[in-house]
Amino acid sequence: MHIVDGALSAPVIVVGSAITIAGIGLGLRQMPTEKIPAAGVLSATFFCASLVHMSIGPSSVHLIMNGLCGLVLGWASFPALFVALLLQAIFFGFGGLTVIGVNTANIAVPAVIVYYLCRPGIVRSSPQVAAIWGAVGGALAIALTTGCVGLALAFSGDEFIPAAKLVFVAHLPIMAIEAVLCAAAVYLIRKVKPELFGALSADSPQPQSVSAPAAGASLRSTHP
Repeated sequence: MHIVDGALSAPVIVVGSAITIAGIGLGLRQMPTEKIPAAGVLSATFFCASLVHMSIGPSSVHLIMNGLCGLVLGWASFPALFVALLLQAIFFGFGGLTVIGVNTANIAVPAVIVYYLCRPGIVRSSPQVAAIWGAVGGALAIALTTGCVGLALAFSGDEFIPAAKLVFVAHLPIMAIEAVLCAAAVYLIRKVKPELFGALSADSPQPQSVSAPAAGASLRSTHP
């Protein structure tokens, strides 16, 4: 998923960078103060998970966790993932600085898509059903990410098409793994901290409405 410097054509780099700049701008506008700790944790999660690579032919696979990031952060996934990719490029040489816009877009755009497709089901359902939506989001984010990487490579030259196909096939096991991890994370969050998704837990007390006649009777009882 970390495309290196020199592998992409100039038009692809320009388009990817423009998408990332716009996404970061929207993400920062939609990141309230209370969401910053979650953004930091999920950025660190991606940073650590994607450091462990397994080589498969000319490519390599690793966990991404952008599905969970998108389900929690939405558009704020752009700045969170950009920071992690920037640190990886600087300290470990993963990816490259000239292609960081494309790499960010390839990972953050699927995260935002998953946010819109799967988060409503997580918010409005029980923790058990929410976990199923989490599994769908985790797997779908990887599938979309491999598709974005494949398109970036294919638009850069026909010689990259075999590599693009290999990237998709190699990440099929990652889709299954991330589906399980994302489902478990969503279930835990819904049980322990449902407000992170903007949802109420099943045992949360519901606000009681006071009818006007009852309120008037209470006022009369305090003033004989």
